[in-house]
Amino acid sequence: MLHHASIRTQDIHRAIAFYEALGFTVHERFTAGITLACWMEGLGGRIELMQVPEPRPAADAFGDEHYTGYYHLSFDLTEVTASLPTWLAAVRQRFTETTGMLNVLLEPQQQIIGDRVYEVAFLADADGLPLEFIRVLGYVQP
Repeated sequence: MLHHASIRTQDIHRAIAFYEALGFTVHERFTAGITLACWMEGLGGRIELMQVPEPRPAADAFGDEHYTGYYHLSFDLTEVTASLPTWLAAVRQRFTETTGMLNVLLEPQQQIIGDRVYEVAFLADADGLPLEFIRVLGYVQP
């Protein structure tokens, strides 16, 4: 079982606000060497945010087809919502009321993967890292 995914951020307070608007809550705050860090839990998973003292811009993992390395975290919303477009509309509203910094990289669309049909959407986090949100719609009919 995966314990957590770690995300380095330019501004931990901005990142915490972003993930709180997605429904995460801070579970633990701590320091890692000279930097601030925390664990947040939500959407069935745990992330670790670590503030980078002298950050450089993140690579464009979503837009650069030649990029190699970490691509995205994926959150399965099948048990959370009956509709990914409806969920995204509610998230947009929350962001409008709180942080105002929502960047939708890919609007919800259907995608067949294996024998299942999914709704898939991508958002960029506070540092521009891609996050995928998926929901199972059903099975491909033979």
